Amino acid sequence: MRNSTLIDRRTCLKGIGAALALPLLDTMGWADPVKAKAVRPPVRLGFMYMPHGVIMEQFWPKDPRSFLTSPPPALESLRPVLDQCLLMKGISGVPIAPFNGAPHALELSTWLTAVLPDADRRNEIHIAISADQLAANYIGHLTSLPSLELATMPQTHKENQEGLNEGYYSHCSFRSASQAVPAEVNPRNVLNRLFGKSEQSGKTAKVDPLDRQMLDLVLGGARDLRRRLPRDDQHKLDEYLDSVRSVERRIAAIEYRQKEAAMEAAGVSVSKRDASDSPPIAIKIPEGEKRSDYMQVMCDLNVLAFQTDTTRVSTYIGSTPNGVSYPELGFDDEHHSQTHHNNEADKLGKVAAITAFNIAQFAHMVKKMHSLREGEGTLLDNCIMMWGSGLEDGNKHARENLPFILAGKGGGSLKTGRFLADTKGNQGDLLTTLLGCAGIPLDRPIGIANKQITEMKTAV
Repeated sequence: MRNSTLIDRRTCLKGIGAALALPLLDTMGWADPVKAKAVRPPVRLGFMYMPHGVIMEQFWPKDPRSFLTSPPPALESLRPVLDQCLLMKGISGVPIAPFNGAPHALELSTWLTAVLPDADRRNEIHIAISADQLAANYIGHLTSLPSLELATMPQTHKENQEGLNEGYYSHCSFRSASQAVPAEVNPRNVLNRLFGKSEQSGKTAKVDPLDRQMLDLVLGGARDLRRRLPRDDQHKLDEYLDSVRSVERRIAAIEYRQKEAAMEAAGVSVSKRDASDSPPIAIKIPEGEKRSDYMQVMCDLNVLAFQTDTTRVSTYIGSTPNGVSYPELGFDDEHHSQTHHNNEADKLGKVAAITAFNIAQFAHMVKKMHSLREGEGTLLDNCIMMWGSGLEDGNKHARENLPFILAGKGGGSLKTGRFLADTKGNQGDLLTTLLGCAGIPLDRPIGIANKQITEMKTAV
């Protein structure tokens, strides 16, 4: 009887019809419609994370008018490219009640989801698909890798604040509500993944036509069904459709690569690079244990992946809560312990140094992107790079005013060179706006979002 019930449910979906030709992500959108434009390089999305917040007085500019000429100490490494950056003060994080005792489990896991985990399923991963994976679902079929996930350290931290699953401490990317995306920590493995040979060199996977037919049937009528469902059931249907869309994207990717392979075999070049574009950068794998060398090569791999159009979506977890030290800065104290500084000058200085160090690695990546020609501008012109933290202040675990740095013009969608000192919005609003600027249509807002932050954008 149980199997029969499952079959009946599928039959009901099939009986609704095939009224929906494309998945909802293609037909419904919070994103502004994109006007017809000449062919130009694609927009890439990159996210880089640091835990535990910042020393606010060292991070926020004192005056929007002097932002470009007199940046605060934490941003000094970005001085040469501040005109390519956008800072906004006033972006609030996700309120964490009823998980008030779990600030570190939630600072990273909510960063790209903008929503809390399911309070009734604390011991398992159950949160929401993250913004990077939403983007990968939409544009991932156009590149060899739908997305690239990097981290500085293994995602193995074990702690259970408020009974929450340990995976929340070290993951920011979620393919679905219940599936965290692992990050690669070995630079050589990343390089091999980007450009290594497949196990079956020269062979192309075959597409099962039944998969396409099945998807057409399952997706048919789903939009009409959703309108008639209560909120909780809408959420369940949304998560189900997210997984179905992922299958469709994988099939589309196989078809796309088959077409490229056929064109190459016929002597037709499918290179997306223009003759005037900068050549791909060289990558040197570091041999020592210097943290800056390690982080910079991971940033370089990110640049190379974007430059060669191997992927258009990336995340880089620079470090995770607890257990991280920075001997390169002249002290061995752990980052987390110093953030509970109680305004002690020594600890304040160490946290400020750690923050400046992490932003300097982001600056290394951004400056390299700005130096590379692409199309009529630079690689950075066609990127949206976001650096930030899931806490405002590690001492108080505050989340009302999260630190974010945006770099890149997003193909002309973002107006940079500014500090917006009084932005009204939340983490979900920011992510929803960024995906809209990257041309990613959404069938629902991200997490707690309720609007787009229009002042970020270039005036139309």
